[in-house]
Amino acid sequence: MARATPPAQPPPEEPPRVLLWRWRRNPLRRPADLAQAWIALGLFLAVLAATPAVMVLVGDAAHRHYQETARQQAATRHQVPAVLVDDAPRHPEPGSDEAEKALYPVTVRFTDREGHLRTTKADVRPALPAGSAVHIWASATGEITEPPLTAEQVRSRSLGCAVVAVLSVALIGAAAYGYAARRLERHNLARWDTAWARTAPGWTASP
Repeated sequence: MARATPPAQPPPEEPPRVLLWRWRRNPLRRPADLAQAWIALGLFLAVLAATPAVMVLVGDAAHRHYQETARQQAATRHQVPAVLVDDAPRHPEPGSDEAEKALYPVTVRFTDREGHLRTTKADVRPALPAGSAVHIWASATGEITEPPLTAEQVRSRSLGCAVVAVLSVALIGAAAYGYAARRLERHNLARWDTAWARTAPGWTASP
């Protein structure tokens, strides 16, 4: 009585990872290896071709978007004079570069465009005493807001969007290659199991 077919053994290890080994003719190269090489080359060329186009398209779209945002902000935001109600905190390192850039939220009072007196908090430089006059940005409804985007901010944000788009193209290419490689590996394992199922009985049958 023939013995049960033993489970298939793992396929032999891949050849050493020599540069471009999948392109070289050798008895161990499988059709799937050559297919994987062509997929890698195709994806690499596709990423190279798509990168500049995506960078230009996304960068231009982002630049137009942020330009329009800056125009809308400039039309709806304005500077108004305000007076500090409380003293601003002192910076622990007065005179330092950090102190020059530091801002603290302090209660201020200002009059909006409709003549209403408003009291709110705004970020001001450290060590300003109560009663000091400052200029703050307010929206059309009298709410404290950030100043409109500057030209430099528009450029930097547009460039950031373009860089993210380029990285996304590269990641999509890498993900596509990883998916294809896994499918090919499963195909190789399935072929190995099929071949072993045909061969094993002849090796394991009783004499």
